[in-house]
Amino acid sequence: MQSAMFLAVQHDCGSMDKNSGNSPKSEEKREKMKRTLLKDWKTRLSYFLQNSSSPGKPKNGKKSKQQTFVKPSPEEAQLWSEAFDELLASKYGLAAFRAFLKSEFCEENIEFWLACEDFKKTKSPQKLSSKARKIYTDFIEKEAPKEINIDFQTKTLIAQNIQEATSGCFTTAQKRVYSLMENNSYPRFLESEFYQDLCKKPQMATEPHAT
Repeated sequence: MQSAMFLAVQHDCGSMDKNSGNSPKSEEKREKMKRTLLKDWKTRLSYFLQNSSSPGKPKNGKKSKQQTFVKPSPEEAQLWSEAFDELLASKYGLAAFRAFLKSEFCEENIEFWLACEDFKKTKSPQKLSSKARKIYTDFIEKEAPKEINIDFQTKTLIAQNIQEATSGCFTTAQKRVYSLMENNSYPRFLESEFYQDLCKKPQMATEPHAT
């Protein structure tokens, strides 16, 4: 599976260097793997940028402005490394991070966090209750399709809280998932080939002076 390549690419490349030495062929093969991985990342990111906008279809056949994403400059991308919140605040950065988590098979963490952010903005008590039940069945209950990794006590507390849903039903779980992403997935994202590529400044082509 292509996405599995991301987890192993650095390890595989290192193994190739040790096992094959620094021969031109092994180096060429290693660079080809990196280019293939980067191409897969860009394809995956393009998909997320087109499909990660706010839910709802554009009215009157017009494209929603929220579906437009602009590739960040190297300077903007570098800001993402200063704080996890900087990354999440960027639409492009958020889409890139989601693609990264998908490659690590833990996209349920960011999906849960986003669902909680949407949940906290809900004003209607009826909608609050229905959204709370959906979040619980999607992410919290045992054998949930996108079950997140939280302790049993927190799960039990959430099950009790959603009986009379309030905007703070999932606060504890959301904080734990945020911390998990910030301390684990986020540092790995910053080391990823894709992110490093975004941070590279384009080299200026120099023209030879006429003699």
